[in-house]
Amino acid sequence: MSPDIVVVGAGVIGAACAEALSASGLKVTVLDRAGIAGGTTAAGEGNVLVSDKAPGPELELARASRRRWPDLLAALREELGPTLAEAEWEAKGGLVVATTEEAAAPLAHFAAAQRAVGISADELTPEAAAQLEPHLTRGVTAAVHYPEDAQLQPVLAATTLLAAVRARGGEVRAGTAARGVTRDAAGRVSGVRTDDGTLACRAVVNACGPWAGSFAARAGAPITVLPRRGMILVTGPLPAGTVRRKVYDADYVGAVASSDADLQTSTVVESTRAGTVLIGSSRERVGFDETVRVDVLRELARKAVALFPVLAGVPVMRAYGGFRPYAPDHLPVIGADPRLPGLWHATGHEGAGIGLAAATGRLLADLYTGAVPEVDPEPFRVDRPAVIEGERAA
Repeated sequence: MSPDIVVVGAGVIGAACAEALSASGLKVTVLDRAGIAGGTTAAGEGNVLVSDKAPGPELELARASRRRWPDLLAALREELGPTLAEAEWEAKGGLVVATTEEAAAPLAHFAAAQRAVGISADELTPEAAAQLEPHLTRGVTAAVHYPEDAQLQPVLAATTLLAAVRARGGEVRAGTAARGVTRDAAGRVSGVRTDDGTLACRAVVNACGPWAGSFAARAGAPITVLPRRGMILVTGPLPAGTVRRKVYDADYVGAVASSDADLQTSTVVESTRAGTVLIGSSRERVGFDETVRVDVLRELARKAVALFPVLAGVPVMRAYGGFRPYAPDHLPVIGADPRLPGLWHATGHEGAGIGLAAATGRLLADLYTGAVPEVDPEPFRVDRPAVIEGERAA
């Protein structure tokens, strides 16, 4: 029996869409040209953040996702059992710090704007920040604590979501590349072309991450979603409590919002349940160039040691990079494509996909089924100029 809908992409965004659609009673098949969660999701840190988003549509999507993630994971544990539904959810909070006098006032202003729309953003003295993070540099000039920030293990989250899809009668096919779509006599999507033949369906969701632009073009409805590369360092295991939460320098917010194609680095330090510490972050638009640049890794390490001097001399276990799906106006693309009935998109989340996934899946499923969405879908529509005509803005 053919599925109702095919989701192309088995990363966390595709998995969240597939889970939400299957929870709505639809039969879903997920396709991925490689393996489950093997692309952008595997290269993520697992951030579920509100701290790095200015008031506006993305912050509203982030708030909805932050509310949804713990409830969704708890429900899936009940449905699937703890073995299949473990995503290492940690509601540990985040700490944003300024390390220069010039950065202190902008950080306070940003936090005040967030508080005005209901975000918990508690300004701290440097002494109070040191109590939260004893190994933090004493060069802090200002700090803001975000108790709502959280973390999960992104690959485990994606596999949990896909396990639910399978349990509800859906299918997940790894190693199956989607080559485009077929259309019926009325011009609607009627199937997905793969190397194994055409898979009939009523609709297809383009959740291909940084490759979403390529798939959309093959489907005949191009969108502008570009790869933006990032690198991460992973230390060896450290004693518990060395780094207690996600900590980043205030310049990280500016790097996230920047449209600059050139290399940008900002200091992000975060512990994991395994005891390792993740060090980021970098951003640059270099296409799909996978070259490991030692100068970028050296800069990340230097900045991390400046923020947490205790990291000096700590061995680096590995380094890895990944490509994030970047839309020129820095907003995700979520919803139906008006140019091709039956084609839907869920992409463009850049480095926030892990955190935004739960709400993205729910929003897309609500739009598909005609339910009233929790989040206003208008800012994420496909036919906005930056996405349809984005090459000029990129």
